[in-house]
Amino acid sequence: MTKTALVTGGTRGIGRAISLSLKDAGYTVVANYAGNDEAAKAFTDETGIATYKWSVADADACAAGIAKVEAEVGPIDILINNAGITRDGFMHKMETEHWNAVIDTNLSSLFYMTKPVLEGMRARGFGRVVNISSINGQAG
Repeated sequence: MTKTALVTGGTRGIGRAISLSLKDAGYTVVANYAGNDEAAKAFTDETGIATYKWSVADADACAAGIAKVEAEVGPIDILINNAGITRDGFMHKMETEHWNAVIDTNLSSLFYMTKPVLEGMRARGFGRVVNISSINGQAG
């Protein structure tokens, strides 16, 4: 049985490369995206990789999105937490909503996405969760 991988932010940039690499390695790949429906459709048309839209910054949306993927594609064996956003700016000029959006998308989403898949992974005796981080965290 082919293992299923879910890649958040899986249609562009690093996420796209990960999605394509996993597909080339023989996995069934599903790519999550948050915004651009046209780009997601083009990605699916080009690659054959199914796309599902929801915000990884929303716990309820993550649970519902994962449930939909598992109902339509099968259990998630590999989760790649790749989605991330940047709202650069000086802290004294940063709006609270920008701060919250970055924290929820880049950090809280790891919990929101991982928690719903863990029990299935444990029950099946297999699962992988990979968290991708930005080099921005290392910039001086």
